Amino acid sequence: MKYTFPVLMFTSLLVLTGCDQAEKSAQQLMGKAAESAKQAIDDTHKAAEQAISDATGGLIEKKEPSEKDSETSESSSKTI
Repeated sequence: MKYTFPVLMFTSLLVLTGCDQAEKSAQQLMGKAAESAKQAIDDTHKAAEQAISDATGGLIEKKEPSEKDSETSESSSKTI
């Protein structure tokens, strides 16, 4: 009977340690899943751009917004 309390405390410590390790593992797994999802989205975007370029024969090119276009879009979004 005198060993019940130390055994209970030791068991509780093991359970808490196990939960902490499980949480860390879950966080690592979620981080890896997020990276994989981001990579899949990036790859899909590249493939879509390539398909559009192939389909249009290069007539439509990716346009980088100029400073004037950026200012116009910023001012129009501010007024709305």
